[in-house]
Amino acid sequence: MRPLAEPALTAVTVAALAGGGIAWLAGNRALADLFWIAGTVVAIVPAVWWVLAALLRRRLGVDLIAVLSLVGTLVVGEYLAGALIAVMLAGGRALDAAATRRATRDLTALLQRAPRFARRRVGEEISVVPVGEIHVDDIVVVTPGEVVPVDGRVLSGAVAVLDESALTGEAPLVERGAGEPVRSGVVNAGGSFELRATATAEDSTYAGIVRLAQQADAESAPLVRLADRYAAFFLPLALATAGVAWLISGSLTRAVAVLVVATPCPLLLAAPVAIVSGLSRASRVGVVIRSGGALENLGHAKTLMMDKTGTLTMGRPVVLDILAAPGTEPEEILRLAASVEQLSPHVLAEAIVTEALSRGMTLAMPTDGVEEPGRGLTATLQGRQVSVGKLSDDVLAAESWVQGALNRARLDNAALSWVCVDGVPKGAVVLRDPLRRQAPRTMRRLREAGFRRLIMLTGDRAEPAREVAAVLGLDEVYAQQSPADKVAAVRAESEHTVTVMVGDGINDAPALAAATVGVAMGARGATASSEAADIVLTTDRLDRLADAMDIARWSRRIAVQSAVTGMVLSLVAMAAAAVGWLPPALGALLQEGIDVAVILNALRALRGDPKTAVNVPEETQTLLQRFDAEHDTLRTSLGQIRETADELVRGADDAALQALDRCYTLLTDEILPHELAEEALLYPALAEPLRSSEATATMSRTHAEIQRLTDRIGTHLRRAQQHNAIQDDQIEDLLACLYGLHALLRLHFAQEEESYFTLTDSTLTDSEDAEG
Repeated sequence: MRPLAEPALTAVTVAALAGGGIAWLAGNRALADLFWIAGTVVAIVPAVWWVLAALLRRRLGVDLIAVLSLVGTLVVGEYLAGALIAVMLAGGRALDAAATRRATRDLTALLQRAPRFARRRVGEEISVVPVGEIHVDDIVVVTPGEVVPVDGRVLSGAVAVLDESALTGEAPLVERGAGEPVRSGVVNAGGSFELRATATAEDSTYAGIVRLAQQADAESAPLVRLADRYAAFFLPLALATAGVAWLISGSLTRAVAVLVVATPCPLLLAAPVAIVSGLSRASRVGVVIRSGGALENLGHAKTLMMDKTGTLTMGRPVVLDILAAPGTEPEEILRLAASVEQLSPHVLAEAIVTEALSRGMTLAMPTDGVEEPGRGLTATLQGRQVSVGKLSDDVLAAESWVQGALNRARLDNAALSWVCVDGVPKGAVVLRDPLRRQAPRTMRRLREAGFRRLIMLTGDRAEPAREVAAVLGLDEVYAQQSPADKVAAVRAESEHTVTVMVGDGINDAPALAAATVGVAMGARGATASSEAADIVLTTDRLDRLADAMDIARWSRRIAVQSAVTGMVLSLVAMAAAAVGWLPPALGALLQEGIDVAVILNALRALRGDPKTAVNVPEETQTLLQRFDAEHDTLRTSLGQIRETADELVRGADDAALQALDRCYTLLTDEILPHELAEEALLYPALAEPLRSSEATATMSRTHAEIQRLTDRIGTHLRRAQQHNAIQDDQIEDLLACLYGLHALLRLHFAQEEESYFTLTDSTLTDSEDAEG
């Protein structure tokens, strides 16, 4: 009823005040007093309840002064003052409710996803029964696409291909052979299989996750609002001042006047207005903050804990490289793989097809496609049998070049999708889940915003987790974490500081609920994590978290400023009332003036902190978008530099010389013009929004190094062309130049994309504020 009751109370008190005013203007003072008395009495009833509710929580809130002043105005006959206070009290409660009302956290989506029925096999008969009727040692049949209903072990003769992302957050499918354990809550991504139940539904993994989330939510400490913290010292001060005024003057009216001007409307109104303004501003940048309390806590949080996959990384694999067997071109490997993978819905297949199409390749349509879950897809393509997926151990051992590919994948913490033609491996596609482009810059912004510890919690292996942590400069990493492990880690941090947890999957929901503030990547993440979170990022951009942090700190600063200013003015008015200079009605009007002043100040939270705004002119945004698009085009060409070096390692023959010529043409015709255009056009344009030309100085130095290495390669090429061969004394330096330039360009591209290209729409400009 609260969403309806508080606005209704506001409407009634405003109507009573207005009705009394109309009657007073008409000369009917008695009727006016009746209206104002009615408004005051209507406000007293819920106000008393609010005070009692606070006392039950062992807190004295700001409402106690309001109740005393309302009762006092009735006792001394200052009915207009009572009606004014009633309007202020009701309006403040309505604003506070709008700012702090949380969406439900009952984890509806998590519960809805839980299986309700299971297929139990007894002998040769399969029957569908409620999942609660499954007992230990029952045989359960899991069909394709179904969520595994209970924990169990795969029966002999079957291989289960599972999507465990709901529990671990990791996208790659996993295989479970006979006798291996399978957890409830994972999805059958392959063919039907049977398992022998090792637990009932109630005791299985998925039910445990639900209980963890519910328990973490129930045990979360209640939020102590900013207004209540200030009321802790303002309340006794106001009561003491009123008591002293009564004792010295002997006038109850004077004490009531003190209480009237002491009514903490700056706390009841100004602080909620600033917080509501912050919520409004956050929503315009794709951040839904479900409560004013969450915004306040985000504003002074010190520890940030994050999931990796889908939060710090994209959660979608991309093609990192194409490896080809001797005598085979990488482009042909990619074309074959993408043509066959058109028939597969798997996330890795989507990445391969996307890469081929981005390179402008024309794909053939395969026939007779057969997908073996967990192994890959085989199809007939232009008269040849082409398979894409895993290789058997005997094939891996038979092909010598394959070991180099495996080592490359291990070094890059990447996955391999092998391409075989008529049963012979011809190449492999290297895939990896990349970091979000905004992640490094976002981590720097978050540290500047006040976070002291940045921690990553992930279900992934330790090696890729450490690599991500090193790039982002994180303080601590917890790898191979189960949902229970994440909750334990969050609770340990929350014991001594305000914590923020960011995640995107069902497995993150308990940790989000356990943190002081839970943040869900809600654009593609599981609904359950969004249900368990205090804050939802509705766009697939991690930098919105930094925006939310900036907004939270600015809004909280404005709220504190407004509350403190209002209380100081109220203290001055209390002193005046205590000596008899302010009667109750005039005091109520003065208090209204104070309210208007602090509310106008609180509305500044709508504009945001000018110190954190990065206003990028439209012309500069156009340049950023242009060079960003050129990066996307050139990135696929960078592999040619490394391939040239690899060709040279195999031998300084004609093929290596031709590759070097093509590489130098790429550098002089495409890459160098791009870098020179950035130097001449983009970097000067960035000086204004970045407030310094020094912000691009290191990038300019990198441009000079790219030019130097290109010139050095050109000198080697001209000498080799004079002799119609690459000389032996050139090989070592050429390799250093090629490998070094390849690494330098990749790093340079990443730095520009993280530091500059994310400015295209990362913050609101003044014009966008005006439009909003």
